Amino acid sequence: MAMQLDSCFGSFFLCIFCFAWFLTFPAEAAIRVKNVSRLCHAKPIVTVNGRFPGPTIYAREGDRVLVKLTNYAKYNISIHWHGLKQFRNGWADGPAYITQCPIKTGHSYTYDFNVTGQRGTLWWHAHILWLRATVYGAIVIMPKEGTMFPFPKPHKETEIILGEWWNSDVETLVNRANKMGLPPPTSDAHTINGKPGSLFPCSLKHTFSMEVEAGKTYLLRIINAALNDELFFTIAGHNMTVVEIDAVYTKPFTTRVILIAPGQTTNVLIKADQPPSRYFMAARPFMDAPVPVDNKTVTAILHYKDIPKTVIPSMPKLPAPNNTNVAMSYNKRLKSLNTPQFPAKVPLKVDRHLFYTIGLGANPCSSCQNGTQLIASLNNITFVMPKVGLLQAHYFNIKGVFKTDFPDQPPVPFNYTGAPLTSNLGTSLGTRLSKVAFNSTVELVLQDTNLLTVESHPFHLHGFNFFVVGSGIGNFNPSKDPARFNLVDPPERNTVGVPTGGWTAIRFRADNPGVWFMHCHLELHTMWGLKMAFVVENGKSPEESIIPPPMDLPPC
Repeated sequence: MAMQLDSCFGSFFLCIFCFAWFLTFPAEAAIRVKNVSRLCHAKPIVTVNGRFPGPTIYAREGDRVLVKLTNYAKYNISIHWHGLKQFRNGWADGPAYITQCPIKTGHSYTYDFNVTGQRGTLWWHAHILWLRATVYGAIVIMPKEGTMFPFPKPHKETEIILGEWWNSDVETLVNRANKMGLPPPTSDAHTINGKPGSLFPCSLKHTFSMEVEAGKTYLLRIINAALNDELFFTIAGHNMTVVEIDAVYTKPFTTRVILIAPGQTTNVLIKADQPPSRYFMAARPFMDAPVPVDNKTVTAILHYKDIPKTVIPSMPKLPAPNNTNVAMSYNKRLKSLNTPQFPAKVPLKVDRHLFYTIGLGANPCSSCQNGTQLIASLNNITFVMPKVGLLQAHYFNIKGVFKTDFPDQPPVPFNYTGAPLTSNLGTSLGTRLSKVAFNSTVELVLQDTNLLTVESHPFHLHGFNFFVVGSGIGNFNPSKDPARFNLVDPPERNTVGVPTGGWTAIRFRADNPGVWFMHCHLELHTMWGLKMAFVVENGKSPEESIIPPPMDLPPC
């Protein structure tokens, strides 16, 4: 395994976390709190190796990766390797209190995992509190030696990581909002590779620039690390050819704009085929519901070689923030490559049908501003985080931590996407999981509802990829909609957007034993309880069972 990192051997007590990627010898690097200035505001943030975003991890399909994390922060910490399947090895997955207890201040844990059957762009991020606002980075998995890309080899490649920036301390804002029972303020800017771009004050030097040579083709590995916003992304004057999503090859298609939800990755090819100049790359949120977002535009620069920096870049035309048609037409074009080398193994027979409603709501809160606390739920259940890691409780048969009675259907059917429902918004609370038989096939329909308001929700399933076999606006019709499912070459991914006032159907094979988190990847909604977990039972043999936990698994 290779990686891109700066070794840091400064004063050890200044470290916040310490990463060590082991090759034939340990390479140590530190994660520090660092004062960072953006938008004329400076503040201390948690960084990896003093860098924001953190270092890119480069690996090759089939590699074993070891990452030693030592925590010197005031916060407990865990890291999730987003999109890596972690076969039988949930101990390395990372979500706090789901597959591990967090790493406490002054303690260490080594994430030890294999990269099996995956290649492409994924990413890593903190998976506790809102720390992923600054603790994130790319994972680039190269194909096996001797295996080519199923598209023309690019001249060079670059990671484009989309994020969010708050001028104030994020945890302070979140804690204050929770006490009031309200959402925290939206971000002050979006970022590309940690920089908001020259349209913002004090940001001329905080603008990412990518140099290209005329006539050459480049691969952009685009990651949406934003906490709460789906984003449109485009490049002035240039087409993009989509070739991969969530580390799965797609049928290539050309587009002027992509839509990318929090948690998703998209690889595109661009050819420097325009008159040599400077061109803005730009991103701005997509939101087609009455929900406040940070709707300002972040920019970076595509800079043709030898063009003076004094040339003012051309600005692209982004879709309107509420342009549902662009969003839906883009998603409909995504299809798996489905070749003999990279087949789409869509489950055709379904063993278990699940139907989960997504809802916002409000529960009583005597200390909150309006006497209520805004919350979220699946099938009217607001998930309560345990005090013990769910995987440990499952593996060691610890009683009283969770129940396996999460319902397959909502408690009461209703007109899910009819007129807004603004009364009877209470939910039930519980740590309730769904038990799934090993190697069974699952179809899950995620249905948005108009409880308070409809809204798009990007859902991420840990431990698996799934096939997005169908999607639509309105209420899912089980007698008609399945006839329109794509069971030949549907997109395969780990994070999918459920459309505003609509539904999405996914299928997967439960061939990975363990406890696997599923949640909305809008950090606000995850915090409010829009999450649950599957307990996938062991198979019949040791090779189909959870491996034993590592010796240094963090205690609870």
